[in-house]
Amino acid sequence: MKAIVCNTFGPPSNLSLEEIQSPSPGSNEVLVEVKACGVNFPDTLIIQGLYQFKPALPFTPGSDIAGVVKEVGERVTHVKQGDEVFGFVLNGGFAEEVVVPANACFLKPPQMDFPIAASFMMAYGTAYHALKDRGWLKEGETLLVLGASGGVGLAAVELGKLLGAKVIAAASSEEKLALCKEYGADEVIDYTQDDLKTKIKELTGGKGVDVVYDPVGGSYSEAAIRGMAWEGRYLIIGFAAGDIPKIPLNLALLKGCALVGVFWGNFAMKTPKKNLQNTMELMQWYAQGKLKPHIHKVYALAEVPKALEAMMRRKVKGKAVIGM
Repeated sequence: MKAIVCNTFGPPSNLSLEEIQSPSPGSNEVLVEVKACGVNFPDTLIIQGLYQFKPALPFTPGSDIAGVVKEVGERVTHVKQGDEVFGFVLNGGFAEEVVVPANACFLKPPQMDFPIAASFMMAYGTAYHALKDRGWLKEGETLLVLGASGGVGLAAVELGKLLGAKVIAAASSEEKLALCKEYGADEVIDYTQDDLKTKIKELTGGKGVDVVYDPVGGSYSEAAIRGMAWEGRYLIIGFAAGDIPKIPLNLALLKGCALVGVFWGNFAMKTPKKNLQNTMELMQWYAQGKLKPHIHKVYALAEVPKALEAMMRRKVKGKAVIGM
């Protein structure tokens, strides 16, 4: 089968399209013929050896997959050969076939096409776990989403509105903020033009925001914390800016706020039943037309380096997808 292979850690240009051996599923695994694989910001870090874990070289990146079941392990009962599914793997998704753990493989709703299904799991799973399980977002509260036009950011905007919050979307251009408005943002902040803390205070009548959802990190994190309300929750999603901020902890004391880590991948693997419940709730909302992933562009398998470059240059709005 064909697969994108990372032989040495480095930029996307180091990746190569190679012919490798097809994998075989274990007793509690599912072999999937991949039809689409979502591109996520962690992919750009993993191939550079900059993520929380480093896969052994060589490896195939890619996590969010959708496709057709080719074979199931002997202990797998919830899906069968020929079923259309979507799922999550630590790596291996940018390939024609991939082995998926059974507890991370779900039947795809018939009305959901493969690119949408491959855009769903990580973005909406992360956002919903963050807002529901880690941020305890309540109806009527105010949510600030940084990096709001990206995959996990736009999902948080959409889910924040669905959960009854007032949503403030922050991004780096008018075009990106216009997309956020389409997805339900009540207010927007262009943090390349406006002082983030000052604008937060202005939009909240001086109160501050109850929850901050931050997949960006870098220089905006401290300003966002300074713009939080008393007993707010600051959700640490990731560091797309490239810099891990050093936060003065007296801010948490003065605001009585919580700094909360969000690692959806570990949550999904360590508590699969809770993740399944969240996934089923998200699927129900999708079936009701309440969630609609935004597809930036579908790239061919050979174009994975190009897609990752676009992600690194902040050119992607919503989700980039690799189609097979």
